[in-house]
Amino acid sequence: MEDFIRMVGEQIRKHRKLRGLTQERLAEMSGLSFSYVSDVERGTRNISLESLGKLVYALSIKPAQLFEDVNERMSADEESRLKLESLHSLLVDRTPEEIEFILSTSREFLKTIDRSRS
Repeated sequence: MEDFIRMVGEQIRKHRKLRGLTQERLAEMSGLSFSYVSDVERGTRNISLESLGKLVYALSIKPAQLFEDVNERMSADEESRLKLESLHSLLVDRTPEEIEFILSTSREFLKTIDRSRS
């Protein structure tokens, strides 16, 4: 049973990291405490079905996805979507000024990349 609890925690961690979320942010999104999320990911806490449901919902995954190999099942479109969600989660708590700065910096960076390819 301990191996199963550890596997569920590892899968939650993989999905959280794929979405670019910190444990703190996942805790906020799920309504659970940071220490609870941390314990679940380490496999030191036997997660309840109610809490598992909250985490699955916060991660925007289906419960069955916890039992699949994250890297094997992901298409290019899904991977791109997850990366965009990750960018969104990085920006969601920023001020409009910070977001504008990040956008202008990103635009300049992309222009530099495009020029180097020409």
